[in-house]
Amino acid sequence: MRLRIALFFTLSLAAMGPVYAAGMKDAMEDRAEARYDAVKDTAKKNYEMAKENCKNMSGNAKDICMKDAEAAYVKAKSQAKADEKSAKGQAEATEDQMKAYYKAEKERCDRLSGSAKDVCINDAKRKYHQ
Repeated sequence: MRLRIALFFTLSLAAMGPVYAAGMKDAMEDRAEARYDAVKDTAKKNYEMAKENCKNMSGNAKDICMKDAEAAYVKAKSQAKADEKSAKGQAEATEDQMKAYYKAEKERCDRLSGSAKDVCINDAKRKYHQ
């Protein structure tokens, strides 16, 4: 009798395993999505604050500040995307970051002129694979 109860209990648990695993997977996906949304919202708020700080500046310094803020925002968003996605998502995130940093670096080059500016832009292209 005890053997039958133990066998029944064991088989019941074995049958429930896939159901439990599917529920866990859904819960993990929901948590990952919630974490992604939270990181994205935080990145957006940080970006808005950084833009506010840039408003006190003028000229090229303001342009550089805005590009740096944008690059930080893109980086935070793309890292959140990479955390959520697979290797393809990570590659896309890295590419987005490189583009954003390149734009910021290129803005820094605008304060230069002539061959110094050309060298600066070429260095930025090489550094950020553009």
